[in-house]
Amino acid sequence: MNELLLHLSAFVLGLLGAGHCLGMCGGLMGALTLAIPAEAQQRRLAILLSYNLGRIASYSLAGLLLGLLGWAAHQGFANVLRGFAAALLFAMGLYLAGWWQGLTRVERLGQGLWRYLQPLTRRFMPVQSLPQALTLGALWGWLPCGLVYSTLLWSASQGSALTSMSLMAAFGLGTLPLLVLTGLAAEKTKRLLQRPLTRQAAGILVMLFAVWTFPGPHQQLLMGH
Repeated sequence: MNELLLHLSAFVLGLLGAGHCLGMCGGLMGALTLAIPAEAQQRRLAILLSYNLGRIASYSLAGLLLGLLGWAAHQGFANVLRGFAAALLFAMGLYLAGWWQGLTRVERLGQGLWRYLQPLTRRFMPVQSLPQALTLGALWGWLPCGLVYSTLLWSASQGSALTSMSLMAAFGLGTLPLLVLTGLAAEKTKRLLQRPLTRQAAGILVMLFAVWTFPGPHQQLLMGH
């Protein structure tokens, strides 16, 4: 598949997951914003961007690590890995649309790691500097999230660790506008994204993307073979 199209797909996945991001991270984004002391409020946008850049850096690292495993598995099980990634993305679409909540079970996989990381976040609050915000955001990036896990597996199924890393960075950038707006208290944007029709449309688009991801002759056409 064309590299530009692949990365654009990852970015759009981040945008489409906006409703889920609100549920998982909207409250956390608000809490982090409130944790900015009065003397640092004039740098609020820079601090919010640092939070999110730290989060995206963690997504990219996870993409690199899982991508290394994906590269090894891709050598003999490319179609199996891609099919599993597509199935997880389809489940993500159902979840985003509000039609099936089974993906929450996948999020429990990361609870063990998060139990160790969550106490560390308190050491960087209240946030006084951009490096503090960056570090706090990097820890936040490991918060258990079905949307992230689905995209991670899809990224790793491409068979290249570096591609997996860059796809996760593109996905993270797709989530950036919403979460920064949430930190700046854009209530109208939040209300729009929480509407059932908006969520269902996003879910359907993700499910269509999942069908497109399933192994088949269409993949050969897209890759130009």
